[in-house]
This record gives sequence, structure tokens and C-alpha cells, in this order.
Amino acid sequence: MTKAISFRAALLGATGLTLAAVAAPAAAQDAGDTTNPQAQEEAPTDDIVVTGFRASLESAVNAKKSRDQVVESVSAEDIARLPDASIAESIARLPGLTSQRISGRSSGVSIRGFAPDFSTTLLNGREQTSTGDNRAVEYDQYPSEVINQVLVYKTAQATLIGQGLSGTVDLKTIRPLEYGKRTIAVGGRGVYTDLGKLNAGSKEYGYRVFGTYVDQFANDTIGIALSANYLDEPYQIQEFNAWGYAGAAPFDPNAGVIGGSKSYVTSTNLKRLGLQGTVQYKPAPNYTITLDGFYSDFDDPQIKRGIELPLAFGNATLTQANIDNGFVTSGQFTGVEGVIRNDSFSRKAKLYSFGMNQRYEGDDGWNAMLDISYSRTDRSETIIESYAGTGYGQNVGARDTLGFTSGTTGTVFSPTLNYSDPSLILLTDPQGWGGANIQAGYFNDRIVKDEIQQYRGEVEKEMDGFLRSIQFGLNYTRREKSLTPDEALLQLSGGLRERAIPQEYLLGSTNLSYLGLGPMVSYDPAELLAGGVYTLSPNTSLDVPAKAFRVNEDVMSAYLQANIDHEIGASVLTGNIGVQFVSTVQKSSGLVAAGGVLQPTQAGDDYIDVLPVLNLSLRLPSDFVIRVGAARQMQRARMDDMRVAIGYGYNTALNLYTGSGGNPYLRPIRSNSFDLTLEKYFGTKGYIALQGFYKDLKSFVYNLEVPFDYTTYPKPAGLRPPTDVGLLTQPINGAGGNIYGAELAATLPLGELVGALDGFGVTGGVSYTETGISPTPGAPAEDIPGYSKWVANGTAYFEKWGFNLRGSVRYRSSFIGELSGFGGNRVRRRALDETIIDGQIGYDFQSGSALEGVSIFVQGQNLTDEPFVTVDPRDSRAIIDYQSFGRRFLAGATLRF
Repeated sequence: MTKAISFRAALLGATGLTLAAVAAPAAAQDAGDTTNPQAQEEAPTDDIVVTGFRASLESAVNAKKSRDQVVESVSAEDIARLPDASIAESIARLPGLTSQRISGRSSGVSIRGFAPDFSTTLLNGREQTSTGDNRAVEYDQYPSEVINQVLVYKTAQATLIGQGLSGTVDLKTIRPLEYGKRTIAVGGRGVYTDLGKLNAGSKEYGYRVFGTYVDQFANDTIGIALSANYLDEPYQIQEFNAWGYAGAAPFDPNAGVIGGSKSYVTSTNLKRLGLQGTVQYKPAPNYTITLDGFYSDFDDPQIKRGIELPLAFGNATLTQANIDNGFVTSGQFTGVEGVIRNDSFSRKAKLYSFGMNQRYEGDDGWNAMLDISYSRTDRSETIIESYAGTGYGQNVGARDTLGFTSGTTGTVFSPTLNYSDPSLILLTDPQGWGGANIQAGYFNDRIVKDEIQQYRGEVEKEMDGFLRSIQFGLNYTRREKSLTPDEALLQLSGGLRERAIPQEYLLGSTNLSYLGLGPMVSYDPAELLAGGVYTLSPNTSLDVPAKAFRVNEDVMSAYLQANIDHEIGASVLTGNIGVQFVSTVQKSSGLVAAGGVLQPTQAGDDYIDVLPVLNLSLRLPSDFVIRVGAARQMQRARMDDMRVAIGYGYNTALNLYTGSGGNPYLRPIRSNSFDLTLEKYFGTKGYIALQGFYKDLKSFVYNLEVPFDYTTYPKPAGLRPPTDVGLLTQPINGAGGNIYGAELAATLPLGELVGALDGFGVTGGVSYTETGISPTPGAPAEDIPGYSKWVANGTAYFEKWGFNLRGSVRYRSSFIGELSGFGGNRVRRRALDETIIDGQIGYDFQSGSALEGVSIFVQGQNLTDEPFVTVDPRDSRAIIDYQSFGRRFLAGATLRF
């Protein structure tokens, strides 16, 4: 029963290091991991102290070396001090991982070429709700100051509940008893964005403050860890957006010319309060109770201002065109009726997470664990679009003659109208988009509720011999998620078609000079609505309730895992073999629109998955580790794809029922996955690893028009087709494909190789991935969302005498990105490759100094102002999105005592 402990102690103690003050919390976290018994480790006892970023890396190397899965990790440099200001930024620097920037910040993470929806995020081993429409967690909900370690499991394990198809991210908080000392840390930082104040009322400066307290009482039988974080930070975005590209009639119908533009400057001021607390009680040496709580109050208001220009796709006329290789690089449109847009976007979310864990470790080798957790997210997302122009409807009021130049950064215009003149610009519907309705904008309120209850019990028996232990556990998870849309037309009070902007609501003009459009009139549409200038007229279209969903999942999992620890000559074979049995009952309820009549409907399915898994690690005496892994994995479908709501009617041309909607019978995406990894370690100070993986997807989810039996659905009044079997466009399960690749990763403290380079080091990796998945059945294979063929990242650092300096670069090749479209719907576009460069310099005042315990730093993010760019497939010059986020600079200090 001692072999596993001896192996772990030898593995760590051989390095002769104590990861004090920095890595010690992370190592202690692993030792006290109550939801993953395999993660227990003994802390080393030698007294050599390594701190800062180097210790963070050594803790990460140790985590990778000691586990039997393929794992990447990030550890805090000290209490409340992850290497980056954002959790997502830190995770995106790991080998084989990357992220997509939304509003200038990384929020979701892609693992091994899969979109965020293919991975799962845990908090202290427990499944978490999401602020998005689906399963992917948005990491800006979690303050980096309250997270002590992040583990990314790239391979499966039978005891890992809620694992994803591409990987599983587990966020860890401090375990105060294992941390073992009193610590108080307080600090703050200021933030500056160099794009300045793009919108009236926006800010270019922000801040964040935090405090953490860790202590132990009653002879180290009670431990407390409390953390609080508050941030108020601005983000600014300059965006060009094209409707698309049309034929350049009458000059060359085969040449591409911009069809329209909807470009904005966006200002957001993110505010977030994060609270986290852990209490541990150890009434007996072998019995520990741990209580966790986390709360996040997230407010992300945005104001978007710009001018929408209907051009080739509108009623404008192309009068001049300079054509280069089938693309109009410059020209002129006449009769342009611009739509002045002042849109507001308010996103508020509250996340609650609680957990209680009881852990018993018997002297006779019997261990037991009981874990109960609850997670809930309430989100409100309100979008107000407001339109203004020179007159109501097309061909009314002043029209513009607009010159333009299109290139690799988008299109720049030269107008003849003054869009900042409030006597010219009126509140109205310039394009008549409301049709018979008099419409001056649009209102969309999206309410998302997500709730998870989880109950888990486990029994473990430690053994002597080939098997170190055997674990058996049961887990029950109940999840309910719903989306309720509330949409309305924004109309002028009194039934007016147009109205001058009331003087009291006018703000300073917004500068659109980066588009060549100059200044434009500015106001806050939410204030006009609150002030009675606008009224709301509910949108009665049946498309609105068809977006709603409520999905319930009841998942019962049973698992059995045997853990291996066996000497083979001078080598040691460790690993595990196990299986998960997963029973799922899913139900979806909503409204079905049949021939103009809404009917409540509920449907669903149940199924069982058997998920065997094998992980083996051969640990050679020369500090080489060879790992192999094989597993059956699954990922449940997107929750909005599982909605029961559909809309349909009688198609007289086809003499059939036709419609579109979700699919409550969707089964998971399943994969047979294989991994092979070769790793060379230098103690726990560094490593080089070559990792290969192959995923044979046995199924995938597609959107396709398929035969559909409407027999059990309400029938429209009036004419009916001869059969209830019609057509429905919906997500379906179809044949899969494969995705495979290789990753080269390393962490190298250069001073270990060349003494003169003591304090210098590098860490990073490069990955190459190929895909053979066809998003449309029968069509050629193409990229899936989130997939980049090449992903690379690296950090070079110097850390000595209290000084720390590091520069980081992150690259990803072209990929399919997901953006928010009209009404909050997702839109997929081809994004160009991007390279992001960050840097940091800091100083930790040394022991004996009058400022001992104080750390100061200056950090620069996106130093080259790398844009986010998407393109039309027809031509690399046909830019759809060109978003500039500017550079961000942070300066701060932390006091620890």
C-alpha cells in the first residue's frame, strides 16, 4: 500500500526543491485534491527556495510529470498571481491550445483544433454552468486572482466526471490546510487602452483590486481561504464590417465589389465582482471536510456607433470602378442612403457555485469520498438597435455620393454628407426595414438560466502488488438550461415616422475617421427608450419563440478504475485502466409553430454509453517517460441544437410540410481516441515532449434538410398534404471523420544547460493538426469551427535577484471563427492567422528590504496591435471583418505578508 506514495515522494524529492511561496500553493492544491484521488502527492522537504515565474513553471512541469494522463497546467506564481491577467490568456499559452478574441479579450479556449463547445470546464473537479448559450465556459467570469492552478487534461480517465471530447479544464482554488501558513495578499493594477475614448462617455483608463486571506486555526484542523476581486476595465474596438461582396455591374458582373458596410466603434466597460471562499475542517487525521463557494457578478455594457451603408446590395448605384484581377479596389456609389446606428448591448450575468466534499482515508487502505455541488448562472442580454437617417424609407431625404477604396484592412469611404449634423439626421427608418410597420430600431432581450446539481460518491481500496488501488464511484448530474427571447420593434412614440433627436439626448460626436466617414451624431438609445422617445411593439413573428429552448439532462455515471504502479527492472510502469457507464435521459420543451399556431411540446431521448479508457506511463531511469492512452470519448450536442422548438407549415409547391428548428433526439459526438507521448525531463525543472494524437470520430452533428415525421405534432388548420412525412432543416447525427496531429512542447531553464545563462529560460510549444471531417454529409472535408492547422506559443524569460522580465508570442493559423450576428445568433466566418505579442517587466523586493513582500510590474498586451480579420472566400482582399483592439498597458503592485 506504500508503493505509490514512495514513487510520488521519490519523483518529487529527487529534485531537491521546495516551490515555496509560489508553487507551494499549487503543489499543496494537488495534494489536497478531493475530487481526484490519483492527484495526491507528498510535498518535498528540502529548503532551497524557488519563487516567481520559474517556480510556476516547475510546478507545471511537476504536474505534467507525475500524472498518468497527458496534462498541461498553469500554476500561480504566488497567492493571487497567475502569470497573466486573464485565465484564458494563461491557458491559451499552453501547447496545443489557443483562443479567439471577443471584444479584445480571450474568453473561450480551443483544445487540439476543436471549438470551445468540445471541451468541458470544472471548478475543483465539479461541472460548471456557462454564461453562454451552450456548454462552453467563458473564462472572463473567473478572476485570475482566485484561481491557484489550472489543469488541462488532454486524455480521458474513468474517474474524471464531465470530461470533454477535446479536453477537460479544471480550475483549482487554494486548499488552506495543505497550504499550511498564514498569508495576506492585497493589490491592484491600473489599465490603459491606447485607442482612447472612441465613444462619448467611454473610458480609456480602468483598474482592478483584490485581496486574499489564508490561515489555519485549532492546531491546523481548521483552514480558511477568502478571496475578493473587483475590476472596472474599458475595452475599445474599431471595426470594419462588410455585408459581403456582389458583382460589379454594370462594369464587370464577375468582379467583386463591396455590397454594403456595417462598421462600428465599440466601447465596453467590463465590471466584475468575484468572491471565493474555502473552509476546511479536519476533526481527525484521516477525515477532512471541505466547503467551497464562488460568486461572480458580471456586467459588460457596450455602446456601438457607426453608419450602415447599403451599397451594391442596396439601392445605391455603382458609377465608378477600378478593377484589379477581378476585384474592385476603388470606385464611387451614388444614391447612398446611410443608416446611422447607435446601438447598445448590455450583458449581465451572475454565477453561483457551491460544493461540499468529505474525504476519509483509512489506516487499513480503505478510502471514501462524498462530494455534493451546485452551480447556477443567470444571464440577461439586452440589445437595442437604433436607426437614424435623412428621411423615412428609400429614396427620401438627402442621399450621399460616396467614394471608396477597398483593400486588406477593409474599405475607406469619402462622403459628401455631414453625418454629425443633427438638423440633417433624424430618428427614423431610412431603408424601410419595418415594411408595413413603422420601425426605428429593434429590441432583443435574451434571458439564459443554467443550473447544475451534482452528487458523487467513491470508494477506493489501496493494494500491494501490480495494482496500487481500485476505485469505484457513482455520480449523478442534473442540468437544466433555458433561453427565453423577448423581441420587439422599436418605434417612435405617437406613431411618428421620423423625429429630430431631442437636444437633451445628444452627446458629443463619434469620430469615424478610420473609415473616412468623419464624425457622426451620437446618443444613447437606452436613454431614449427610458425617456419615452421610443416605445416597444412586440414582435409576433413565430421565428422568435422558435429560438427559445429548455433542455433537461439527467446523467447517471458509474465508473471502475484500477490504478497501476509496478516496477519493471529499473523502470516503473504506472497508469490506470477503467470504464465509465453513462446513462443519459434528455428532454427538451418549447413551443412548436404549426401554421401560425403555437403549441407547447416536449420530446427527448435516453441512451447509454460505455466508455473504456487506458492510460499507461513507462518511467525510465534516465528521466524519460513514454505514455500511451486509448479511450472512448463523447461530447454532448450544443444545447440550442437540442431545442424542440420548430416552425413549419404546408408548402403548396412541394405538397409537403416543411420547416426548420432543433432536434431533441440528438445523440453525442463520439470518438475513439489514441495518444502517444515521448517526454524527457530534467528533474522537475524542465522537459521536452513530443505528443501525437488521433481521434476517430464515429459521429458528428450537421445541419441538414431531412425527412421528418410530423405525425405527433399539431397540424396547421386548412389544407393538409397527403402524408405527415415532410422535410425539416435541423441538426442531425451523421458520420464523423478524423482529426489528428502532433505537438512539440518544452520548458527549458537555460541556466541548467549553460551556467552563464542562470535566470534565463524558455517555455512553449508548436502543434500541427489535420482534419478529415465533413461538416456537410457527402461534401468534401473542410475545417470545423475553432480548427487551426498550426498553433504556436512561446515565452522567453529572465528572473533573478528579484527582477523578472518576459516576452510572449502566440500564433494561430487561419480558422473558422464564431461571431455574434443579428439578434445574438452565431455566425461563422473564415478568420485569418494572427500573432499576438505580450510583455512584462517587474520587481519583487527581496528579503531584508524595507519593502519586503511588495511586487511591482508593468505589462503590455497585444503590443503589435494585431487585428482580428475575417474574409470572403472569393478574394483575400474581400475583407468581412477587420477589428482593431489596440494595445493595453497594465501597471500594478501586490503586497504579501
